[in-house]
Amino acid sequence: MKKLAWGFALLVAVIGIVGYLNRDLIAMMLAFNRMKPEHSFAQDEQAAAPDYSRPDAWAALPDRADAADVVLAGATDVQATAPVDVFFVHPTTYYRPDHWNQRLDDAATNQLTDEFVLKNQASVFNGCCRVFAPRYRQATVYSFLDQGQDGPAALGLAYEDVERAFDHFIRDMNGGRPFIIAGHSQGSTHIRKLLVRRVTGTPLIERLVAVYPVGFAFDQEAYAKDVPDIPVCASETQTRCLVTWNTVGPDVREFQDTSRNICVNPLTWKADGERADFALNLGAVTFNQRFETRSGVAEDATFKPRVEVGAADARCVNGNLVVTEIRSDRFGARPMGRDNYHIYDFSLFHMNIRRNAQARVEAFMAAHSVTPANAGVDPDGSPRARE
Repeated sequence: MKKLAWGFALLVAVIGIVGYLNRDLIAMMLAFNRMKPEHSFAQDEQAAAPDYSRPDAWAALPDRADAADVVLAGATDVQATAPVDVFFVHPTTYYRPDHWNQRLDDAATNQLTDEFVLKNQASVFNGCCRVFAPRYRQATVYSFLDQGQDGPAALGLAYEDVERAFDHFIRDMNGGRPFIIAGHSQGSTHIRKLLVRRVTGTPLIERLVAVYPVGFAFDQEAYAKDVPDIPVCASETQTRCLVTWNTVGPDVREFQDTSRNICVNPLTWKADGERADFALNLGAVTFNQRFETRSGVAEDATFKPRVEVGAADARCVNGNLVVTEIRSDRFGARPMGRDNYHIYDFSLFHMNIRRNAQARVEAFMAAHSVTPANAGVDPDGSPRARE
């Protein structure tokens, strides 16, 4: 009986230790589970697909004022004269269980997309390029945890919108110009599929400056097999290549093995394991101050953005971009766990990304000429897709 009691006590202790060590993951899982829709995807009443010929189907367009236009003092928005376009696919900003996919008239979700995503992510490209960012029926965040058919179906519907937006962008907006494809998290998930279905093996490669699908796991071998003509970038001015990373702290606990993931260091633009010191960080930037409270995440309305040089170091380790320390008090919100810096993948390296996009555009324009013959469109103006 005593042995049984000791065994039970040991089991409880082990469970307690495991729970404590994984408390961030457990808390996040519980939070995400509260966002699970109560009905199936098949039972959900889907909103009408967006009409990308209408300006209101776009979160950012270069010829109107929007959140992607924001710049810091001393920086310049060059969208009026930029020779290159950016097709930017935003991450998940729909966190409610009402539907499996966001409705485009959801004002609160659209505001979150604009005020946090376009400002902190898409705006890094307004120093080199015209910014086009479609709204789409994004999948709710729980879709990534769903083990059945509903989550994949929601993500599939979201991708259909992204693909149609890209087709419209190429056919009716881009005009045969060079372009960058960029995004974050769920947006990068869709970009991975978009590269396979619409870009690799097509003449559009001739106009592709670079791809920045950040905050999503790209398996090195699978990606090389599926997209052989868009390699991982090996230098800061290489073009027709891809960069991606997932930012974490040294004590992060992952759901799965990350060792096969592509990691390009945004401080050196190399896919190696060399540590980049704080001195190489040209500046972290956040346009919104978010912080943790007992009731959730709040925002400081008096916040003024600034460039914080040397805010973070970086090193690719085991497929992740590991930051040993954040030397700033402006990145305190950690909704995905104490050492998970997912929401700051762009912000911690804002000025480095901004300068790198400019450098790749300059290198591309110097080395390549884009003509109607290699613009990657058919005579009727529609994008020429992979066979």
